[in-house]
Amino acid sequence: MSKVRTRFAPSPTGRMHVGNLRTALYAYLIAKHEDGDFVLRIEDTDQERYVEGAVDIIYRTLEKTGLLHDEGPDKDGGYGPYVQSERNASGLYLKYAKQLIEQGDAYYCFCDKERLESLRSSVSENGTEIVVYDKHCLHLSKEEIEANLAAGKPYVIRINMPTEGTTTFHDEIYGDITVPNAELDDMILIKSDGFPTYNFANVIDDHLQKITHVVRGNEYLSSAPKYNRLYEAFGWDVPVYVHCPLITDETHKKLSKRCGHSSYEDLIAQGYLTEAVVNFVALLGWSPTDNREIFSLEELVKAFDYHHMSKSPAVFDTVKLKWMNGEYMKAMDFEKFFDIAKPYIEEVVTKDYDLKKIAALVQSRIEILPDIKEHIDFFEELPEYDTAMYTHKKMKTNEETSLEVLKDMVPILEAQEDFSNDALFALLKKYVEEKGVKVGYVMWPVRTAVSGKQNTPGGATELMEILGKEESLKRIRKGIELLSK
Repeated sequence: MSKVRTRFAPSPTGRMHVGNLRTALYAYLIAKHEDGDFVLRIEDTDQERYVEGAVDIIYRTLEKTGLLHDEGPDKDGGYGPYVQSERNASGLYLKYAKQLIEQGDAYYCFCDKERLESLRSSVSENGTEIVVYDKHCLHLSKEEIEANLAAGKPYVIRINMPTEGTTTFHDEIYGDITVPNAELDDMILIKSDGFPTYNFANVIDDHLQKITHVVRGNEYLSSAPKYNRLYEAFGWDVPVYVHCPLITDETHKKLSKRCGHSSYEDLIAQGYLTEAVVNFVALLGWSPTDNREIFSLEELVKAFDYHHMSKSPAVFDTVKLKWMNGEYMKAMDFEKFFDIAKPYIEEVVTKDYDLKKIAALVQSRIEILPDIKEHIDFFEELPEYDTAMYTHKKMKTNEETSLEVLKDMVPILEAQEDFSNDALFALLKKYVEEKGVKVGYVMWPVRTAVSGKQNTPGGATELMEILGKEESLKRIRKGIELLSK
């Protein structure tokens, strides 16, 4: 069998949509699982949709996600150019289109916009309306064609599709699919601007670049019969088709490009980690045999088998993504975590506290980076709070017992010089033993007083170590004041 070669062929039209990232990831995994080549090709034939800077986004995203291509515009593997506009400049696609014309498998079409708009739609078997070109220009004489060309009349080149019978193609995920030929439009191969259509160029390029497996979204399933007709017309082998299932949002509607988490850049800006995003995207349509969920990219390469992809739509479950991101946060090297967490901490904490200690408190408690702020905002300033928080049935505390504990704490803490967590914990533990109460009976009111919050990322003594002696006592006295009212 020939070496496995896959390609990621994005159009430079903006941000990297989650669906595009999944296509790139699956193409990469299929190639690397078989020690094959992963090729990057830029499909910029639709000049009207070209967005300045979009190519840079493609490169940057592939680099950050670790989907490093073996060949591409910047890595010539002998099958270049790898940018379709550059390939078109040599007349490559026109040459193959003219070959089809000579074979009778394609023809010049000179119909103007008005005539095309007058064509009626027909309804296919699944109830959708399709506009099928009526082959008007197929019947032009050789003389008429030459006269039109000599006069500089605008034209496109169309494939000549059969109108009777059926076309069957095979997809690795969806199996054999048969389509009535009456539904296959004489699609355009070369546009009036001289550029090839996506449908034509990708067939030519996939063949010439020896692509063995074509990975794309299932929205292209309906185009597969047209691709097969082109392969047959040229006498070329058809590559293995792997069509990925639809990605939907939680309401089971197609994930929109306007959705707040539809692109890789959106997700990173929202505080997700690249490794978690890649892991999550890998599971949008594929499941390992052992139901495992956490994978590094290297582990995905070993485990990925496209035969275990699903036909059913994959739901972009933000709850699951947050959970997965949290797992990556917990497992992350602390120094690396601190580097990415520091900007979020500094947004809310401007006082001279030990930021590393604050980061250590939140690392195992957050799911996305912006969560940090709501966990630590009390360090900057004690919030206003309801003294009802001092009452906790499990800890057997109420406002009266809490007031007593806090009053006892003031002289004890004033006399304490070592304000490290361990020393403070030992100090409070001693008080607990002397009082003959449970630890929570003391820790709950102290933690409430120094934080003013129901939930905190650390215990009473951890918080006091960071706040320091002066600030801790100031807040405890404030608690006494509130409870004494």
